[in-house]
Amino acid sequence: MDVGVRLQSIRKLKGLSQRELAKRAGVTNSTISMIEKNSVSPSISSLKKVLAGIPMSLVEFFSLDMEQDSSAQVVYKAGELIDISDGAVTMKLVGRAHPSRAIAFLSETYPPGADTGDSMLAHEGEEAGLLVEGRLELVVGTETYILEQGDSYYFDSSKPHRFRNPFDVPAKLVSATTPANF
Repeated sequence: MDVGVRLQSIRKLKGLSQRELAKRAGVTNSTISMIEKNSVSPSISSLKKVLAGIPMSLVEFFSLDMEQDSSAQVVYKAGELIDISDGAVTMKLVGRAHPSRAIAFLSETYPPGADTGDSMLAHEGEEAGLLVEGRLELVVGTETYILEQGDSYYFDSSKPHRFRNPFDVPAKLVSATTPANF
């Protein structure tokens, strides 16, 4: 088995850059690059450390069928969405168990007064969304935008950003982010 090619394939399937995987695993970018190019053969403990950044066990790494599973779930009923929220904002993830999910696709609800937190968010990747109901405040960098029903957005997630509903009706948002970190 070609460990480097396999690591690169799995990393890409998970929507991770070499830099993001290195940061998560606590190793240098060059370590990931050298493993993927087969310039070095990682020890079991080194490979375990890198795989922890995905996260994935050694057993999964060596046994994962790299071919798209034709029996993978295609349709997700409303009750099957995974709630990944931890506050007033409800975030439901579509396709959490999909074997090659490269994006996080979310259905979000912001009750009046809810927000994504006091501090700005920033991470590698991109975000896009469509407001399907209500109004929502979006701050990206130093710019503040008011989204009305039907408005959409697309931005580089490395820019500091946050969402807030200062209005008196709930806001419903459908969004997608890369990489699929959830």
